Amino acid sequence: MQAQTTIMLVDDDEDFLNLLDMRVRAAGYETSLAQSGEEALAMLQARRPILVVTDLRMAGMDGMNLFSCIRRVNPLLPVIIMTAHGSIPEAVEATRKGVFSFLTKPLNGRDLIKEIERALEAGSVGTDGGNQKDMFWRRDIISQSPVMEEVLRQTAMVAATQSNILIQGQSGTGKELLAKAVHRASPRHDGPFVAVNCGAIPEALLESELFGHVKGSFTGAVRDNEGLIKAADGGTLFLDEIGDTPPAFQVKLLRVIQERTIRSVGASQDAVVDVRIISATHRNLEEMVAEKTFREDLYYRLNVVLLQLPPLAERREDILLLARHFLRILNDQARKTINGFAPEAMELLINAAWPGNIRQLYNVIEHAVALTSGSLISSDMIKLTIRHDLPKTPSFNEARQRFEQEYLINLLKLTEGNVSRAARLAQRNRTDFYKILQRNHIVPSIFKSANP
Repeated sequence: MQAQTTIMLVDDDEDFLNLLDMRVRAAGYETSLAQSGEEALAMLQARRPILVVTDLRMAGMDGMNLFSCIRRVNPLLPVIIMTAHGSIPEAVEATRKGVFSFLTKPLNGRDLIKEIERALEAGSVGTDGGNQKDMFWRRDIISQSPVMEEVLRQTAMVAATQSNILIQGQSGTGKELLAKAVHRASPRHDGPFVAVNCGAIPEALLESELFGHVKGSFTGAVRDNEGLIKAADGGTLFLDEIGDTPPAFQVKLLRVIQERTIRSVGASQDAVVDVRIISATHRNLEEMVAEKTFREDLYYRLNVVLLQLPPLAERREDILLLARHFLRILNDQARKTINGFAPEAMELLINAAWPGNIRQLYNVIEHAVALTSGSLISSDMIKLTIRHDLPKTPSFNEARQRFEQEYLINLLKLTEGNVSRAARLAQRNRTDFYKILQRNHIVPSIFKSANP
C-alpha cells in the first residue's frame, strides 16, 4: 500500500532534507525525497504520495510553482510549504490558492508532525487514516488501486457541493455505486436516492415515468403518478445511460435543471423540485454533441463536474480484492465454504482482459462458485468462464481508444510532456487537448525530464 502511506519531502538543502526525513520517519510514515521541484514532479505519478511537504525557495521551480503543477495533476493532494523567508502576506496568498499550511523555518519537530497529521486527517478519504464513520459513504466500493483512490478523493470533494456530476466509464465499471457514494457523502444524504436506467425505459414511457402524469392524461393512466423526478425531491436523481435519451426528453430535462420545476403529463401547473442530478454514460458525449445527437446546452449543464471511472484492466490491484469479496457474498448465498482460489486461478484472474469490467468479474466468480464442489476454485473453472474473452477482437470503440492513448503517449514522449507543443502537433487547441488527456487518464508531468 505504498501509494497510501508515502509523504513526499522536497528541499534543495540536502542536509535539511535528511533531517526532515528522519523526523517524519520517526513518526511512523514512509517518505520519498526530492531535491528540486522538477524532480518531485517527475516522481509524483510513480510514488503517488498522500501529502507533499516542500520548501518555498528552491533553485529552478520553487514551492509555489510546484504546488501549481501538483494542483493541475491532482487537485486534492494536500501540500505544506516551508520557508525561512516567511511573511504574513505570503502565507495568506499561499493558503488562499489552496496550500494546506505555511510553516516557517526553523521547524519545531512536534509542530511539523502535528501539521502533517492535521493535513492527513483533512484529506483522509481513501487512506488508512480514515475512521469507519468517515468511510461509510464509500462502503460499497472495494478498492486499493491508486487510480481508483484518486477518483474517490475527487468524489469526496465534489460531493460536498450542489453541482451536477457526469460519471463516464465503460459498462460494468460501477457508475451507479459511485453515484450512491456521492449521495451518501453529500449534504443530501438523508434525502432519497432515485436511480433511473434511461436506456431501459421505452421512449414512449420515459417522459411519464420521470415527470409523472395525471389520471386520464393518456390511455392506461388510471391513477396519478408523481414521477421519479418528484420522488427524488430533496435528494439525488441518478440518470444512468443519459446518452440514450431522445432529443424531446433532453429539452424537458434541460428545463428542469434551469428552472427547478417540472410539469407532469396532462397537468396544467408546474411543481417545484429540488434535486441534484448525477448522470452517467459509457458513450462519448462530446462526440455526440459534435454529431448533433446530444444537446450541447444540456451536456454543459450535466457536466459541471466530470468523474472518470477507470476500466478494471487499469486497476488490476483490485481484481483479487474484488474476487475475494464476491466469493464471500456468493459463499453465503450458496451456503458453501469455498476457501479461495488456486494460485493458477488467481494468475488467470489478474491477467484476463475483462472487457465487461467488474460486472463480468462478478459473473465469472458466480459461475465458478456454482460449479465448484471442493475447497478451492481451480484454474480450469476460471478458464471455463472467461475463455471466450481471451482471444476477443476489440470493438471499434475499444480499438480507437487504444490508438488514441498510444498516440497521446507518443506525442508527450516526443515533446517531453510539453502540452502546448503536443497540442500544436496534434492540431488541437490546448484546452481541448487537456480534456482529451483527462479522458484517457494521462498526466503530462510524468513525461517531463527531471533535468530539463
